[in-house]
Amino acid sequence: MRTLPRSLWCLIHATLAISAQESLTLNTLYSFSGASLSSDPTFSLPQAQQLTVSVAICLTGTTSPAFFVNNNTASTSTTDAFEIPLHSGFGNWTGTAQQGGSLVIQNVGQTSFQVAASTGALVHELIPALPFLGDTTNTQALIFSPPISPIEPSPPSTYPNYTLPPANISTPSPPSSPPAFSLVIAPTSSGLASGMQTACSINFTSSSGLVVNNDLWLRDNHGWRSQWLIDNLTPSTNYTAYVIQDQVKLSGPIYFTTKSSSFPCPLVHSLPFCPSTSYAVPLPFPQSPASSYDSSNLPQSVSDPLLQYMTNFTAMLLTFPCGRDLYSPLQTCESCQEAYRAWLCSVSFPRCAEPPSSSSSPSSSTPALTPPQSGSNARNPFLPNVSFSYQTVLPCLEVCSAADRACPNFLGIKCPTPRFNAASSYGVGFIDEGKQGVLGGGSTGTAQDRWGNVWCNPS
Repeated sequence: MRTLPRSLWCLIHATLAISAQESLTLNTLYSFSGASLSSDPTFSLPQAQQLTVSVAICLTGTTSPAFFVNNNTASTSTTDAFEIPLHSGFGNWTGTAQQGGSLVIQNVGQTSFQVAASTGALVHELIPALPFLGDTTNTQALIFSPPISPIEPSPPSTYPNYTLPPANISTPSPPSSPPAFSLVIAPTSSGLASGMQTACSINFTSSSGLVVNNDLWLRDNHGWRSQWLIDNLTPSTNYTAYVIQDQVKLSGPIYFTTKSSSFPCPLVHSLPFCPSTSYAVPLPFPQSPASSYDSSNLPQSVSDPLLQYMTNFTAMLLTFPCGRDLYSPLQTCESCQEAYRAWLCSVSFPRCAEPPSSSSSPSSSTPALTPPQSGSNARNPFLPNVSFSYQTVLPCLEVCSAADRACPNFLGIKCPTPRFNAASSYGVGFIDEGKQGVLGGGSTGTAQDRWGNVWCNPS
């Protein structure tokens, strides 16, 4: 770590002895503007057995400020002064401060910044988990925050009273006090990702689009997420997106591209019986004022057959003595039903897509796209006929394989083999290598990435 010169630290220490310092209290967020501070401002730090000081640059000036912590007010030794290293505008220091300490800022200039001292978790933080892109249309995007509040599994029921969730799952109550999330979207050409990567800096950006809806949604077992439906975006445009938690924690960036202006498919989302379905589906455009489909306006002619399939499958599964006999040391009837639901939803709701742009790298993998089609859908005859032409990205073969592995043999779930005909109905070789019985090693290792690429439909 870089330390202040001894002569400069002694001068600062002497100055502090005769002048009052502003004190920072624990777990409080402070925002400062260099224009309103004195040269090389100093702040008193509270006493703590283990103290964490976090710094976030919000707006930069012509100078690059440096932040130094002294955790021993009784000493003028340079070994007690530590510089907080900044990375893309964010930095933190953790150490003991049994007698308190001080924070000295050099070259503050016109910089605006935030400071917080805490004894627990970081106040400012770069969240490792990324936002999740559901899908886009020509003017809309469906985006999720990183997961919060993981769902605790309920105690398994036992035979002969073993029960499974109904076909139309009732969504559990969301967390009573969730974090406050906000979404920031900007054209990638604005260079947002090359600037300061702090929540307060990103928050100064004017977000693109119009928030049509924002609520909490439980799309998978990872936990609740904040869900945004955004409209009024520009067709065929690259965007960068961040999620900000409690105004101080930053997640992102992720990147996505809106579809071309002629893209015909609307988004489908917020279905309790298919909670992970959050993408464009070949359906007629919903009646105004709705701009997408959810459980309130999805045609019953589409949802009723799916619910009947799910009900019949659950009844057949329960003919096995679930909760008493084991058909697998790793799987249960509940995990079987969950895997079957994911497969059923992925094949019942084909995912509309467009071919990659010509600017894509020729060495990148090609998505598992179907040829253009119109009219009735061969995979789901209960979808209404459409007059427009569209393409779909095939479900990942791993969705079928997961149901095959999770369910008892007597149910007869069989997936096509990669060696022969699997690629005609599934995306093969992206997550897994594509060889029978081999897990992992696929060309992309995932169904979709943070750059907006979707190679096969994972849900």
